[in-house]
Amino acid sequence: MSEGGVILVTGGAGYVGSHTIVELLNAGHSVVNIDNLVNASTESLRRVEEITGKKVVTYNIDLLNKAAIEDVFSKHKITSVMHFAGLKAVGESVELPLLYYRTNIGGTINLLEVMSAHGVSSLIFSSSATVYGTPERLPIDENHPVGSCTNAYGKTKYFIEEIIKDVCNANKNFNAVLLRYFNPIGAHKSGRIGEDPQGTPNNLMPFVSQVAVGRQTELSVYGNDYETEDGTGVRDYIHVVDLALGHVSALKKLSENCGCKVYNLGTGKGYSVLDMVKAFEKASGKSVAYKIVARRPGDIASCYADPRMAEKDLGWKATRGLEQMCEDAWRWQNDNPEGYRKSA
Repeated sequence: MSEGGVILVTGGAGYVGSHTIVELLNAGHSVVNIDNLVNASTESLRRVEEITGKKVVTYNIDLLNKAAIEDVFSKHKITSVMHFAGLKAVGESVELPLLYYRTNIGGTINLLEVMSAHGVSSLIFSSSATVYGTPERLPIDENHPVGSCTNAYGKTKYFIEEIIKDVCNANKNFNAVLLRYFNPIGAHKSGRIGEDPQGTPNNLMPFVSQVAVGRQTELSVYGNDYETEDGTGVRDYIHVVDLALGHVSALKKLSENCGCKVYNLGTGKGYSVLDMVKAFEKASGKSVAYKIVARRPGDIASCYADPRMAEKDLGWKATRGLEQMCEDAWRWQNDNPEGYRKSA
């Protein structure tokens, strides 16, 4: 049995999870991680230990294996859970919706049931701006309508939010913070951990990075006829370390017996695809070849946050700008051209 309270992290070997574990350990928290390593590598956790000088206890467990989750809760004095685990490729979710519903929703229900059985009533959930669907107004605040999601991935985030809200309503001792991420990019300043998508990247910045480092030949820009300044899609990009620090700030909110709270984590500023290409070229000194292709179904023109609620309630604000996001992303990619697989 561990001494003192432990934060259980699910999916901590992944991109956002690994950066959050670094900030949790730096803030003096004890962490236990569970991860099925479907989209992640134990190398990321080894490097988290290298960065922090602290040990990460980790279990190779799938959240669909309820007995295995029970075992972890029996071994450790868990006081709070940060839930990152889940499948997250938007395109794949459209093709394989049942896999996404079973994995993301089924795994979360197992986790909530085990938490309940062990009297653990504090949860931070990794949600997404995809719950807002096509924006009715910009910037998007937390009162913006949700649920009109354009893909199965977004729907799983929305449904899980609703499940957690119902749990909070049924159990007045249960406290949850739902963090709706905008677009995390960048990497730890050490260059030791970063985003390492398996196969062809689904998100813009890892793809741009891989073109710059020579792993991909060119970037496909999906549409240049949107009603934006240069015709390409506009998004709110947030440095992954700022995002991780948002989770540490949210822990304090849980201790206030807050019920269920929702916060956007973004910068409040939108950048177009071509803005991002230019910024990355400047940071890397490399040319990023691209071609304009047809729009993707389900893509929207613009999406950026109103992050003021998180600043007011959590005392949190994104402080790292676009230049630093690109510099840190390039350091990671340049130092680790093949990600975690073939690097020292």
